Amino acid sequence: MASINLTDHFLIAMPAMEDPYFAKSLVYVAEHNDQGALGVIVNRPIDMDLATLFKKIDVPFESAALARLPVFFGGPVQTDRGFVLHRPLGSWQSTLAVNQEVGLTTSRDVLLSVGQAGHPSDMVITLGYSGWGAGQLEHELAQNAWLTVPANSRILFELPYEEKLASALELLGIDLANLAGQAGHA
Repeated sequence: MASINLTDHFLIAMPAMEDPYFAKSLVYVAEHNDQGALGVIVNRPIDMDLATLFKKIDVPFESAALARLPVFFGGPVQTDRGFVLHRPLGSWQSTLAVNQEVGLTTSRDVLLSVGQAGHPSDMVITLGYSGWGAGQLEHELAQNAWLTVPANSRILFELPYEEKLASALELLGIDLANLAGQAGHA
């Protein structure tokens, strides 16, 4: 497979995806290069909201408007670690700049800002991330495990999680109800 860069793209799990971690998932790819890929699932909430998470990690939380936002299962890697996908990019201690407006931050300073000031307000907080080694994602793409489409910030930050997968498919002109479980090979 030719060299591709899926940074700032969505991965849409095909219906035949058997891996329970990724079935029916929409993954936002924050980094993809010759060493592998890193992303977070953005449509799989866990049984925890922001207020509960912040209490568990002992970070002050004063934003009533954000208290009931869900925390998401970002993937099966480092599930005890938090990842904040956000816009604007900001200047946090440990941020992977995905593009000029979106960052993925792992440092505590972004959580302190969310808890005290409610910023950045455009965010998806996950526990864990999704990772692929060198060539692994490309192999999965060749096996028709994923569809890909350039990411859309509106889908990422403005839509309810229940609408994200179908909306990402719509970017490709595909209706979720019509997506077949098997793909053909020419």
